[in-house]
Amino acid sequence: MAEQCIEIDGGIMEGGGQILRVCTALSCLQGVKIKIHNIRAGRSTPGLRPQHLSGLEMVRDLCDGCLEEAKVGSTEISFSPGKIEGGSHVADTKTAGSICLLMQVATPCVLFAASPSELILRGGTNAEMAPQIDYTLQVFKPISEKFGFQFNCDLKMRGYYPKGGGEVRLRISPVKQLTPINMTERGAVTKIHGRAFVAGVLPLKLANEMASAAVRCIRKEMRDIYVNIQSVQEPKDKAYGTGNGIIIFAETSTGCIIAGSALGKRGVAADKVGIEAAEMLLKNLRHGGCVDQYLQDQIIIFMALANGISRVRSGPLTLHTQTAIHFAEMLTKAKFTVNKIDDQESGIETNVIECAGIGMTNPHL
Repeated sequence: MAEQCIEIDGGIMEGGGQILRVCTALSCLQGVKIKIHNIRAGRSTPGLRPQHLSGLEMVRDLCDGCLEEAKVGSTEISFSPGKIEGGSHVADTKTAGSICLLMQVATPCVLFAASPSELILRGGTNAEMAPQIDYTLQVFKPISEKFGFQFNCDLKMRGYYPKGGGEVRLRISPVKQLTPINMTERGAVTKIHGRAFVAGVLPLKLANEMASAAVRCIRKEMRDIYVNIQSVQEPKDKAYGTGNGIIIFAETSTGCIIAGSALGKRGVAADKVGIEAAEMLLKNLRHGGCVDQYLQDQIIIFMALANGISRVRSGPLTLHTQTAIHFAEMLTKAKFTVNKIDDQESGIETNVIECAGIGMTNPHL
């Protein structure tokens, strides 16, 4: 009998690297061959970039699979998975390609491996168009524990655009199954904290300006909450290259963590960077959801794999989230429903994302 192969159009919906990450991880977990064409057709530079290629190669090595036609610039690849073994693997983008996006494609796979995994990931730790490593550690990590898995992340070196040079060592032990989550009550904001950082040749004064502008912006809307944003000069032996940015976290009485962040760019004033992060945080707090716009799409794959029904209250669905749901349903038997709740007074849309997960079981445990 011919081996089943699922054809995937990588240019639809979000049309970027997320389609590659979700589909490759689910292909690996479901043991199904996939062929993806029109890779990143929605981007200004279509095809595989170094970070996408290194992520695909790592998943191939994790499961002793077969990856065809994959090179930088490829707009079409085929992937046939094998058995997920785990063990020690290295993925090096050799650029400032995001380490956190490498983690996104590998993490679901190694949870169902035969043995614990150690992944050495090299690239950018604080990169544009991707979560900062601080976000992964302070927002994604706590939610991973709600799904019933844990990871140890040793941040060896921070790396910035354009050279990267960052390194993270990720250790994850396999699980039998994932637990469904129920996050529908946001509660009250109890604490706001964060870090404004500079690295390389940039002066600490820039971090102070980012932090001060962010605090002023937040206080206009939330006068009664203490806001503590630390200004940090990254140690020279822990940061490669020059960069600056800010990330702010709001914690709630029910254990939700909502974030806003921004990275500095040449020619952009430090106070504008601080205000951008603060406005992102406030926007994510106004809708009353339990997850922000960036965690929203990251949890879809784990909801699909979990053993039972997950419910998560969010703000308006992002195109990334809609894309993740589309491909999770295509490649698994998970069923998602989105119930929209319109607040007539504020005009702000919130949703409850519900998923009947497939109850994926680790065959090795």
